[in-house]
Amino acid sequence: MSYIITEAKIFPCTQSIELAQKIANAYGAELGNVITSTYSDGEFQPSYEESIRGTRIFIIGSTNPGPENLMEMLLMIDAAKRASARHITAVLPYFGWARQDRKDKPRVPIAAKLVAKMLEAAGATRIITMDLHADQIQGFFEKPVDHLFASTIFLPYVQGLKLDNLMIASPDMGGSKRAYAYSKALECDVVICYKQRAKANVISHMELIGDVKGKNVVLVDDMVDTAGTLTKAADLMMERGALSVRAICTHPILSGNAYENIENSKLQELIVTDSIPLKQKSDKIRVLTCADLFASVMHNVQYNRSISSKFIM
Repeated sequence: MSYIITEAKIFPCTQSIELAQKIANAYGAELGNVITSTYSDGEFQPSYEESIRGTRIFIIGSTNPGPENLMEMLLMIDAAKRASARHITAVLPYFGWARQDRKDKPRVPIAAKLVAKMLEAAGATRIITMDLHADQIQGFFEKPVDHLFASTIFLPYVQGLKLDNLMIASPDMGGSKRAYAYSKALECDVVICYKQRAKANVISHMELIGDVKGKNVVLVDDMVDTAGTLTKAADLMMERGALSVRAICTHPILSGNAYENIENSKLQELIVTDSIPLKQKSDKIRVLTCADLFASVMHNVQYNRSISSKFIM
């Protein structure tokens, strides 16, 4: 008796409808019909308006705070499990709460581990995500995790700029591995910024390890929140004689005064993906879509094909 693979269905969470539509278009499918009812106190209930029995479904939604984004993903996974979906793949372009991946002081939670366990308890059978804040978060899951790299998107763009005297920079010590991988692919040198934080989102001191004089610098990071680190690093590098400073950041959280900080900084360009929708437009921010990458990986997952060709570093 032959095993028939039913067509996969793709459903969006509210915060990622635009990206989900792009992914569905690239995948060659229509978005599934899901509606969300909201009570007057803010409680909400997603509902699948078509049968998903026995099918693989992809639920697309970034879980950036506030908590309603994560809650919606959990409710949609639970609803799919109770509707007898065969495989439930949570597609999280941005895996939120990932900065809390360890205890950095006494009496604090490890939120990334908690979120992983919540997704599994809800009924997710596979996770697809991109540029986790820390690679080891994959180990918080017992279910398969496909961890994609946005370098697949960014490297062709940087190569297309044809910059002379290119140098890759990491805005902190934690991102040095990522910066080195980019420098290896682009065959150039690396500099690293050393920073000390007074508290979350507040930098007390920053120093540059390496020489950027006469270089076109590209800063590399996995996310940009208030843009304090990036803009301070860009200003420091221009002071030290850099010709230009650009930044590539996978996830544009851009909270607080981020847009103002970017506009007032010496950053020439900030290149991001559309894992999180921008709150406002900016001439300095360029968005590259991750839809084709996710659609391609989802297609290979559906038909049990290798995805290793999607990793270029």
